[in-house]
Amino acid sequence: MPVLVITALSAGLLTATTPTAHAASGASLPFTSVEAESATSTGTKIGPDYTQGTLASEASGRQAVRLTSGQRVEFTVPRAANAVNLAYSVPDGQSGSLDVYVNGTKLARTLPVTSKYSYIDTSWIPGAKQHHFFDNARLLLGQNVQAGDKVAFQATGTQVTVDVADFEQVAAAATQPAGSVSVTSKGADPSGNGDSTQAFRDAISAAQGGVVWIPPGDYKLTSALSGVQNVTLQGAGSWHTVVHTSRFIDQAGSSGGVHIKDFAVIGEVTERVDSNPDNFVNGALGPGSSVSGMWLQHLKVGLWLMGNNDNLVVENNRFLDTTADGLNLNGNARGVRVRNNFLRNQGDDALAMWSLYAPDTNSSFENNTISQPNLANGIAIYGGTDIAVKNNLVSDTNALGSGIAISNQKFLDPFSPLAGTITVDGNTLVRTGAMNPNWNHPMGALRVDSYDSAVNATVNITNTTITDSPYSAFEFVSGGGQGHPVRNVTVDGATVRNTGTVVVQAEAQGAATFRNVTATSVGSAGVYNCPYPASSGTFALTDGGGNSGWSSTWSDCSTWPQPGQGNPAPDPTRNLAKGRPATATGSQDVYTPGKAVDGDANSYWESTNNAFPQSWTVDLGSAEAVRRLVLKLPPSAAWGARTQTITVLGSTDGSAYATVVGATGYRFDPATGNTATVTLPSGTNLRYLRLSVSANTGWPAGQFSEVEAYLS
Repeated sequence: MPVLVITALSAGLLTATTPTAHAASGASLPFTSVEAESATSTGTKIGPDYTQGTLASEASGRQAVRLTSGQRVEFTVPRAANAVNLAYSVPDGQSGSLDVYVNGTKLARTLPVTSKYSYIDTSWIPGAKQHHFFDNARLLLGQNVQAGDKVAFQATGTQVTVDVADFEQVAAAATQPAGSVSVTSKGADPSGNGDSTQAFRDAISAAQGGVVWIPPGDYKLTSALSGVQNVTLQGAGSWHTVVHTSRFIDQAGSSGGVHIKDFAVIGEVTERVDSNPDNFVNGALGPGSSVSGMWLQHLKVGLWLMGNNDNLVVENNRFLDTTADGLNLNGNARGVRVRNNFLRNQGDDALAMWSLYAPDTNSSFENNTISQPNLANGIAIYGGTDIAVKNNLVSDTNALGSGIAISNQKFLDPFSPLAGTITVDGNTLVRTGAMNPNWNHPMGALRVDSYDSAVNATVNITNTTITDSPYSAFEFVSGGGQGHPVRNVTVDGATVRNTGTVVVQAEAQGAATFRNVTATSVGSAGVYNCPYPASSGTFALTDGGGNSGWSSTWSDCSTWPQPGQGNPAPDPTRNLAKGRPATATGSQDVYTPGKAVDGDANSYWESTNNAFPQSWTVDLGSAEAVRRLVLKLPPSAAWGARTQTITVLGSTDGSAYATVVGATGYRFDPATGNTATVTLPSGTNLRYLRLSVSANTGWPAGQFSEVEAYLS
């Protein structure tokens, strides 16, 4: 029987669908979510909005419903349920409650709401603004409801913005396993009033090789556990057993065999302090360990893993409202599997591998559902060897982040860059990508980033679905601004729908092959291909066949396409070559081809010396009716007058070139600006402009400081 998988839609109900021939994206979840904006309400809808720092921009679907006192939102229950979790926001500094109604009858219990865990400031992170506006609160309804029943939430005094409701049928509390050691037998207080820390330690010591049982109840721990190894910590279910602590396990190493399952750990982290280990697990669980069935909330990080965690399995957990990452494999992870987890409202990367000190190797993020990381990426791979990111569903990323980032951003040394084969397969990205305020341009839904060093690993991106990206679908960039190349990338099998600007945003030198990539409702153009720095080199897009819907190229590298803008109208005064990718048959030293299109007449391309003929080529991005070229050398008088013999050639496909203007001597003289103008015949239409230099009376090489191309 096929597993049911929760699939995000643009708005409304998150529906369960059966997998197709390819494994469906996301986790198999025990709840069904309903968006507030699709429910019946007397409140006010907000959004959609993608602007950093706005409440709607952090909401699921970028929309929510604002309630003032007396207003309500009523959900139609999508499935049998006895519990609900509500994502909401209240104004900073306020707390209150929501009245809850089932089929019109008010429950005795209310749902508390608070801003205590929201409104996080991280001023030390460049580009960050106050964020983390939403929080989650859960409630056992005390009765069973069926599909079609009505559950309403009504504001009582505090303004509440309701985002999404998760309806769930919670199983009865589990019973104590035979032979286990109960923490209550060691003095733990299930009322949550007393300090149960020592009781947990004593139970762990007594149960070595066995099971520590944590019965239903609330337990307070005042300090972290350590020395945890060769033991199972098991609760009665994450709705029944709750441990209240901001630091559950903090240990540098363990012999392993630690299995943690079926309870909640809810912290009291209200700010992000990176020097504090305010994490569910900080350090190592040791080889052969597992974490499953956990509810992790109000922590800095769920799991920050260092040391030996070989073959760790993290599955079937919920990570909610962390002020930083949900999970970070912070180097040396070997054979780790993170799968079938749900993550919402992370304050940094929801899932990350960061190969600091030693590479993460042969590890994977698979079939996870990630929603609303409000600073950074849904999934981030920072270095590592033979890593897999498969069948994940990521939605609604905010500032400084993509849905998925494959990156050589190191942050610190020693760092292990991407190596081996990086597999990115079967992922679905919905409303992902964002404007980066540091770059002042957007980040794509899926980003490959040579931030601090070249990407030389084999990167295979297959079977991808990208829907409603506010900007681009695929981005290739050297985010550190150094122009490191992105190489060895294949994108095979992708469906792109309703992307705001372009399908491919290429800003680095390098190359990628695209096969079977289909796009519909593209906002501006198919391709933006403008490497930065302009002199760094070109990005070659190889058409492997089966592509459709994105053949056009953004024509003006001096501007950024805006969502839905379309290509600008032809401007006869605009230099079509400025900032465009340039190549040459050879270059001398640092005088690379891109320097002839960087807008600076004092920098220049110089070909290999003593090796005529030499050619220089620029890709204008699309076929243009070019009528005039202006060729320049540096204007300094130190450049003596000279004549270069130049043939102008053109091509529409980059392979077959025809002569546009035959070999002609052009005089460059500092006394007259060191420029030469070439008039092209009427009827000229070219995308690739090539200048072949066969002689130079001033130096044994071809030389241009700027090549400018105009429509008139």
